[in-house]
Amino acid sequence: MKVGYKLIAEVYGPKEIVRQAVEAERAGFDFVEVSDHFHPWLNAQGHSGFAFGMLSAVAAKTERIELATGVTCPFIRYHPAIVAQAAATLALLSDERFTLGVGAGERLSEHIVGGGWPSVRVRHEMLREALEIIRALWLGGYQTYEGRHLTLEAARLFDLPETPPRIAVAASGAKSARIAAELGDAIFATEPDAELLAAYAAVGGSGARYGEVPLSWAPDEAAAVKSAHETFRFGVLGWKVLADLPNPENFEAVTTWVTEDAIAGQFGVGPDVERHVAAAQQFVDAGFDHLVLINAGPDPDGFFAFFADELGERVRALTPS
Repeated sequence: MKVGYKLIAEVYGPKEIVRQAVEAERAGFDFVEVSDHFHPWLNAQGHSGFAFGMLSAVAAKTERIELATGVTCPFIRYHPAIVAQAAATLALLSDERFTLGVGAGERLSEHIVGGGWPSVRVRHEMLREALEIIRALWLGGYQTYEGRHLTLEAARLFDLPETPPRIAVAASGAKSARIAAELGDAIFATEPDAELLAAYAAVGGSGARYGEVPLSWAPDEAAAVKSAHETFRFGVLGWKVLADLPNPENFEAVTTWVTEDAIAGQFGVGPDVERHVAAAQQFVDAGFDHLVLINAGPDPDGFFAFFADELGERVRALTPS
């Protein structure tokens, strides 16, 4: 079992993200994963630093901890050639500690370049083509690609690591699980969905299984619930909504009905380690072996101390019930 820490780039500024990554290494986490957004989900979050820039600074300031994007859409806001170049460079700067997490994207961050917002079927087709382009560029030499949606013309990456970065593909159903199995090295999900992992395995997926565990630590439960509600209430909407709204104002409007009780029902909240272990156990029972701990609480340093003193070893020792 590997345990990671979510660097929430929508909630904290770039320098604080880098500081938290350094503290996560000190606290004993195995990896950090940073969100890759142009916009935050909610205006209350207030940040959206450039993921690859922040991870480059993290690579320079850490020695052991692995790094990942969680996740990058490699075909609208970026061209896949740029993602391939960024990932290869980051792999070199981090001494091959980097995993490229990719997904089919959210309108929130991708519509900004004016390319429209394709249907989920088309986005899956584009994700496949993007991954084929990225894989081709990592082979070295000049590459040309003509797909239905994406093209590449005589492009070559001159700085490549000896081993290409791992690719973890975000999935929420059988179709995206197939993409993860066929073109990725790992699968990434945000819900403890055993059926999703079964679909991944059924089509040959055998890589690492990353799951994001929603937690909110604070010295008292009320403060933990309040913090999670202020910054993470969008999370209860589900991916069919999360993928399609265009701006933070839309998420502000659609989450007015979300209560603190709804948040408390989905997050491990408060100071009791058992609440947090129980939240992680759901993902272990579903079959995940790389747990990404999200702390929606108000005190990151308090959470790092809590992880080092109480939570970390408990989570590492979890086995399926």
